Amino acid sequence: MDLIAAIIQNKEVFKVLYAIVIVLVCSIIVLRTHKLFHLSLHQGIRYFRNAFFFYGIGFFIRYILGSSWIYTNLNQYYLLIIELLFEFFLVMAGFFLLYSLLWKKFESAGSKPLTSLFHSRIAIFYIMALIVVVLDFLWQEYYFMFFSQIIIFALAAIIAYNNYQRNSRRGKFLKLYFIAMLLSFLAWLFNAVIALALNWNKPIQIGIYLINLIIFLLFLYGVVRATKKTR
Repeated sequence: MDLIAAIIQNKEVFKVLYAIVIVLVCSIIVLRTHKLFHLSLHQGIRYFRNAFFFYGIGFFIRYILGSSWIYTNLNQYYLLIIELLFEFFLVMAGFFLLYSLLWKKFESAGSKPLTSLFHSRIAIFYIMALIVVVLDFLWQEYYFMFFSQIIIFALAAIIAYNNYQRNSRRGKFLKLYFIAMLLSFLAWLFNAVIALALNWNKPIQIGIYLINLIIFLLFLYGVVRATKKTR
């Protein structure tokens, strides 16, 4: 309890350190998966890479550019823009992770878009992410972000589990992927409960931060294992 109390008292410092770890993890994942894509030319890896590129940007914006510990005298309009950008990048990252599991259903093997960051199918996700951000802005809550991410990660966990069951050759990596997706679903579910029912209970919120760190580290571990085999 003393540790939790210390974290709460120094929450801005804790958030910056938390963001730095996640941004570093995302950077490593992006760099390693970028190399892996060029070796394998697997389209799903491109979208997986994009997800962590967006997560890294989102966490950097929210917890470093938006930190009152680093930047004093932040005005309300600046903080509003920070929150909107953070939500947009977070929602888009979730969409990219889901699409990394579904891309074969929408793209043929021979049709590779010039860029995986933006094309006609991905444009739909950008529009949906913007709608989520605008609706949350109008309602002054995070309802739509929470519900969209809960649905996305519930679907992603189911798909990842089915992939794990069907492909025994890559069993360990796919098992890690499924666990990470399941934990992501639970983290978003708990986040929604904390926000809507418990009014952002701080000790529980710290637990969510720790779950998020575990999720990102699981993804990092899986990526490091996968890329080691290609060297």
